[in-house]
Amino acid sequence: MSYGIKMRVWGEYALFSRPEMKVERCSYDIMTPSAARGMLEAIFWHPGMKYCIDKIYVCNPIAFTTVRRNEVKSKISRDNVWKAMQGGNKSLYLSTKEDIVQRSSLLLRDVEYVIEAHFSMTEKANASDNPGKFKDILRRRLEKGECYHTPYFGTREFPARFSICTEDKIQTAYEGEKDLGYMLYDLDYSDPENIQPMFFRAILHDGVLNLADCEVIR
Repeated sequence: MSYGIKMRVWGEYALFSRPEMKVERCSYDIMTPSAARGMLEAIFWHPGMKYCIDKIYVCNPIAFTTVRRNEVKSKISRDNVWKAMQGGNKSLYLSTKEDIVQRSSLLLRDVEYVIEAHFSMTEKANASDNPGKFKDILRRRLEKGECYHTPYFGTREFPARFSICTEDKIQTAYEGEKDLGYMLYDLDYSDPENIQPMFFRAILHDGVLNLADCEVIR
């Protein structure tokens, strides 16, 4: 048996990066299902439960903006870290003067969504765990604004504000059908040595992305 919840999230900026864009980031038109699941897990996560996103309501019109940010182009080498741990003379820092680059990002602005989801119990649940307990904990945390870590819109630079949604009828920004093309659905971790992306065709119906019957392509 599954148990449902609705959460409203909003913020100034969002960046749900398209994987086909390598260097300069470009956001999808709306939140991805995996990002929505991550927001719920930021509020309450337990190994004995598993979230599944049912619908995403787009409450504000889709609007983009471009920003240019300073980033570093390198990473600290894992081999250097290992050699330094063994007593080797290796530097463990990045020189921003040498590694800094400016990159442009296409962001979403003034975003607001309602995430409708359900969760089911897993085999990792303890004997004292039950769906009613988990739903009450999740509801209380949403009502009080509590979270394990701050939920964010794609990257930690863009934190999300959140609250529980108790409305039966949710006002959206669109009417009719809007095709958003293929979007990232989630990552398949069944084989840790070969993690595979999963995609689906995202179509808004009256501002609602219904994920209950979407076809997932691997």
